[in-house]
Amino acid sequence: MAAKGFTKFIIVLTTVSAAVMELVDTSIVNVALSDMAGSLGVSIEDISWVITSYAIANVIIIPLTGFLAEYFGRKNYYIVSMIIFTLASYMCAESNSLIEIIIWRFVQGVGGGALLSTSQAILFDAFEVKDRPIASGLFGMGLVLGPTLGPTIGGYIIENFSWPLIFMINLPIGIVATILTFTYIDKKPGEGKNKANIHIDYTGIGLLAVGIGCLQYVLERGQSDDWFSNDAIKVCSVLAAVGLIGFIAYELRVKNPAVNLRVLGNRNLVFTTIFTFVVGLGLYTSVFVYPVLAQRVLGFSAYETGLSLLPPTLIGVIMFPVVGRIMAKGVSAIPFVIAGFFLFGAYAWLSAKVSPDVGRWDFFFPLALRAFGISMVQLPLINQAVAGLQPKDYPAGIALNNMIRQLGGAFGIAMSNTYIAHTYAQHRSDLVANAAQGAANFTNQTNAIAQGLVARTGADITSATHTAQAIISANIDKQAYYLSYLDTFRLVALFFILVIPLVAFLRTRKTSPTDQAAAAKAMQEAH
Repeated sequence: MAAKGFTKFIIVLTTVSAAVMELVDTSIVNVALSDMAGSLGVSIEDISWVITSYAIANVIIIPLTGFLAEYFGRKNYYIVSMIIFTLASYMCAESNSLIEIIIWRFVQGVGGGALLSTSQAILFDAFEVKDRPIASGLFGMGLVLGPTLGPTIGGYIIENFSWPLIFMINLPIGIVATILTFTYIDKKPGEGKNKANIHIDYTGIGLLAVGIGCLQYVLERGQSDDWFSNDAIKVCSVLAAVGLIGFIAYELRVKNPAVNLRVLGNRNLVFTTIFTFVVGLGLYTSVFVYPVLAQRVLGFSAYETGLSLLPPTLIGVIMFPVVGRIMAKGVSAIPFVIAGFFLFGAYAWLSAKVSPDVGRWDFFFPLALRAFGISMVQLPLINQAVAGLQPKDYPAGIALNNMIRQLGGAFGIAMSNTYIAHTYAQHRSDLVANAAQGAANFTNQTNAIAQGLVARTGADITSATHTAQAIISANIDKQAYYLSYLDTFRLVALFFILVIPLVAFLRTRKTSPTDQAAAAKAMQEAH
């Protein structure tokens, strides 16, 4: 039964805040890696495991949350997940070694993945059936706001405090949210009382954990570990293939699967997952590439980078409830999908044209296009995922759609890492060749810098010349990275533009408000 008045407000506040808290933690550590590495005495490559371990836990738990909530009872599962996330956050802040923080980040990811999924289910139950697309819009605001707030908050903390605080800020939110959940959120009738009738698909869960976990590891660590020259990558690639093939074969055969893959027999869902994959690729890749470009090439601080992301995203966030209200009236999802993909493609293409001397606010318009684009495709793709499915298959369709989005993000980051490394090497080679071809200009520039150093510092001409050559080399590096980031934006734009014609394969009938609400309702079982 839908909530009313103050109780409804508390449920909205609690669930959206909990979801944003979890999503903030997916990106907040990105700007703190250097400080964490120095504090724990490890390399950047080693400390990046705090990102990998969290992502692996997330992608394993997401497709299982519907089953776990049904087995343990949704309210109980939500409270326990919140406690796990909050406690793990505290332990991450208190960690004194790399192994310790990696373990606790994995535990945090287990709690966080469930926290995000169940928050949405509880939020939807607070609304009448006809208003659930609006609830989806409210939740969509958090989906975009969380990853954007992460770098901003993280940058501010790193510049003014120390890295453990990026985990400690979860404690008051987690404690208050737990108390509010216990007090104001009711159990569903019969919740958690049918364990005897629920078949636990241990084999399917195990194969899923091995297959998806190893695949996520390969995607996250492949570039930094030099792909298949690394034994761990080779082993995990084999395990991922065996696990996923075994999972698909087993789940299609078993009577009560952990994840119902039979719904992929629906053409509409298959093509929707392609769009969802590209959305995940674009969203995660843009959140990864833009901050690195801003800090490594443009000279922004971590805090300035976060601030440049925030205002345009807030403008786009306003669109989520608007789209929810429009779709609640039965408007077709197809125009939103087309417009959203064009807008995101335009963002990536415009970002590929920026000059190296741009200011912080020069990115406002492209980033606003990105925010509008994402806000226009999230809810429509959710509805398209279930168009043509039987109501009983909605949870399975949404669960697969959500998992594909996560994998799209992992693939996007892995792709961008590899592509940047490849194009950087090519651009640097070209720039060095051009410098050699114009030897006179290169020599004149070296001499000018060296003489300036001698005049300012009193250094001898030999050491000043070596320093000048190092400065020029660093500038070449910077320019090569700059060009490689622009190439990556172009690649992302290409993905978004090329898939647009596939809308012809989507189901295009206009759905009723009841259909829209039913699709939204399905998310409480699957997300």
